[in-house]
Amino acid sequence: MQPVIELQQIRKTYFMGSNTLEVLKGISLTINKNEYVALMGPSGSGKSTLMNILGCLDTPTNGNYILNGKDVSKMPDDDLAEVRNVEIGFVFQQFNLLPRLTAVENVALPLIYAGISKKERTERAMEALKKVALADRSHHKPNEMSGGQIQRVAIARAVVNNPSLLLADEPTGNLDTKTSIEVMEIFGQIQAAGNTVVLVTHEEDIAEYAKRIVRLRDGNIESDNLKQLETIMA
Repeated sequence: MQPVIELQQIRKTYFMGSNTLEVLKGISLTINKNEYVALMGPSGSGKSTLMNILGCLDTPTNGNYILNGKDVSKMPDDDLAEVRNVEIGFVFQQFNLLPRLTAVENVALPLIYAGISKKERTERAMEALKKVALADRSHHKPNEMSGGQIQRVAIARAVVNNPSLLLADEPTGNLDTKTSIEVMEIFGQIQAAGNTVVLVTHEEDIAEYAKRIVRLRDGNIESDNLKQLETIMA
């Protein structure tokens, strides 16, 4: 097994004047290549803070975060920005597409930062849209698409750089049930193609799509269940 994520005693403390708030209290977790993991927990459990650390959007107060063999926990912001662009694809609840750009232009955005030529950017963006069955909507803007189509564009943008890790934060939070199922099936296809997927959700039925569910409570890991083992042992 090749680890993509290795968290070693990760702590996150916020200092507010004379008060301190310890949100993560020593999280140790390994996620291997091609795993599909759901992070769950009630409000205040630390799952959003953990997601931000996994996505290199925040750094831990203590502990080590090894991403693909590199310790990113002490990296300066400029280096973290490069890691985010190369190693990590993000899918958010709010979609975060640029309204004036077409689907293919939105998908190609991360490739601009990577310094790739316009011709190759467009080709790779179209390939990514094909993966989410939206090649026929490539020249439509977000206001010309449904919520489910917009989220599929966001997924295509997240995978266009071939990241080693796909992070999805409540990706079905703004979608109806039927569309949520369609979006979750796409995540399953992405994982089946060899990608590592980490999903943050508070919905049990969405977490069930993952192969492993890690539950947080009060800044600690409460349980870590690999569903395939449960099936084998049942």
